[in-house]
Amino acid sequence: MNGSARPGTDAEQRVRLGQRLKATREYLGLSQQQVAERTGIVRSAVSDIERGVRKVEVMELQKLARLYRLPASYFLDEEEAADAGEHALAGLPRTGRPLSEGDRIEVAKFIQYLRARRQAEDEEADGPRPAQSPGRGA
Repeated sequence: MNGSARPGTDAEQRVRLGQRLKATREYLGLSQQQVAERTGIVRSAVSDIERGVRKVEVMELQKLARLYRLPASYFLDEEEAADAGEHALAGLPRTGRPLSEGDRIEVAKFIQYLRARRQAEDEEADGPRPAQSPGRGA
């Protein structure tokens, strides 16, 4: 292997999966050792999976997804900019316990908050934008 993976190859998919698993673990403030202890996956295997040098078994991915409280589909998504929240929301209708009306309202409010936060972050990253004239939509 020459070190550069073609789009869609097993190596590229393993690297993307590993990056998402690592980013999620770090976001949650977990060490590889903690993940190993909570999932029963050997720490060196967690490391190899995160680096993309080892294939992850289906049962291992299910354990990791359960620990990280995200659907396995998020980690397998081929889109570079996959959104964990969208995958989590897509799984809501399949949950065993339906949400109360109050819970659904809270989820909707939180979604609005996250969208506004993302928009603000995007605008901050893009720099100041020219002012729009009144009456024009954003």
